[in-house]
Amino acid sequence: MHNKNITIKEIAKKLNVSISTVSRALNDHPGIGKKNRERIKQFAQEHNYQKNLTALYFKTGKSFTIGVIVPEITETFFSRAITGIEDVATENGYNVFFSQSHNDIEKEKEIISLYRKSGIDGLLVSLSKSTRNIEHFKELQESGVPVIFFDRIPKDSSMYTVSCDLFNSSKLLIDFLWEKGHKTIGLIKGPSSLNATMERMRGFMEGLNKKRVKTDPALFATSDLTREGTRKAMEDILSQKKKPTAIVAFNDYVALDAIQYIQEKTSMKINEDICFVSYANVPITNYIDVAKPIASIEQFPYEQGKLATELLLKILGDPQTELTDRHVVLEGKLIEHF
Repeated sequence: MHNKNITIKEIAKKLNVSISTVSRALNDHPGIGKKNRERIKQFAQEHNYQKNLTALYFKTGKSFTIGVIVPEITETFFSRAITGIEDVATENGYNVFFSQSHNDIEKEKEIISLYRKSGIDGLLVSLSKSTRNIEHFKELQESGVPVIFFDRIPKDSSMYTVSCDLFNSSKLLIDFLWEKGHKTIGLIKGPSSLNATMERMRGFMEGLNKKRVKTDPALFATSDLTREGTRKAMEDILSQKKKPTAIVAFNDYVALDAIQYIQEKTSMKINEDICFVSYANVPITNYIDVAKPIASIEQFPYEQGKLATELLLKILGDPQTELTDRHVVLEGKLIEHF
């Protein structure tokens, strides 16, 4: 292996081919035969060839970097989405900058400002729970940087989105609980600013209406998705005279916090007196014996990240093309844990 990075000119000289042939091979140009392309790429890799991104930027107007904003990188759901993003981006020669908003719209705006200065080609984002207005993203898009939302998407139908069908997924959960004999079902919602909250709620109500069940708003509570917020929501629900036998929680983390509250503050037995279903299907539920949701909706975060990146690259490949379908929707899958 050489310590010094080899140049395209040196590769061409060593392999007795033209500079343009090397350049095209390294960029997977279809005009270069597969065998010759692989020979050149292998030689380049063995001799520490690195793309000159600055030169590439001046030549193509692209930085070959994608910005990503998620609420919390430490959340398993988003780390799985990031893996999907990275796999597709790397395969297509793009670098990825990751940032987290910590569920703060002001932080989102700061990140966008930094990304603008760094010259990203496109942005993938899952909204913070405090984001009600997406003008900062629209301004970025109007400046020529395409924006794709995934998972936590805005209500604005003019934006590109990749998400899980939470409306029909919620109906799946109601059907599942109904078959288990549950007729009094509570709900722990997320913040009203999230479109995901409204879609879950719509599906929940539709599912109960189809069973001809009169819904009881007293059994609905809102969590701000913090541990304290969920415990307060659970306290509000259990303070009602009529107690639910099952609760649909915003996600697995909310369900686990609610279960912990019940174990600490009540004599109720989990999965006997009360049970939970939720969304996300995070792997942690595989390592908990009893005190966990009896079922979760798999929202396929890896696939969401992958599809969002593929959609972005399609737009970057031909910015003039207006895609007829701006919304990619994945069907949720109910996963039983017992």
